[in-house]
Amino acid sequence: MEDFILIRPSEKYAEQIFEYKKEFIEAGDSMDGTGALRRIEDPMEYIRICCDYEDPEKVPENRVPATQFIYLRKSDDRIVGMLQVRHRFNDYLEKYAGHIGYSVRPSERRKGYAKAMLKEALDFCRELGIEKVLITCDEDNIGSEKTILSGGGVYKSTVYDEEEKVNIKRFWIEL
Repeated sequence: MEDFILIRPSEKYAEQIFEYKKEFIEAGDSMDGTGALRRIEDPMEYIRICCDYEDPEKVPENRVPATQFIYLRKSDDRIVGMLQVRHRFNDYLEKYAGHIGYSVRPSERRKGYAKAMLKEALDFCRELGIEKVLITCDEDNIGSEKTILSGGGVYKSTVYDEEEKVNIKRFWIEL
């Protein structure tokens, strides 16, 4: 596989981040693991928000500290995926979303990128001192489920998310 790097969003990648968003919108797909990207229209505001979430003093009420990453293919400096690691839970995250959210842009899927991203995210969780990681996926997202299982995920339960009207499968990974 080619060389990739998991890095924090920066001004250098602002345009690409919004191209990533546009690709998901055009595909009618969700942007898991992108934090506030769905609701933000200004790339620099998005990058600022990502930075703010790393500082527990700046995290909005009812939110948790999180680190946002882009997954970059070095050969062409292209964002192929995005990933967010939440440092702890609130009630919603504990039930539905877990510690890690991720996505691979629709045009780059089925190349093993999600598995590689998850491996790096788990390493980052270890650095944070997280010993047991919760990861979730929609019940019908077979690709994501396979990714989670390949990372050591052990199925725990399925819950219904009233807001999203979807069954969510919950998996734990011991670090």
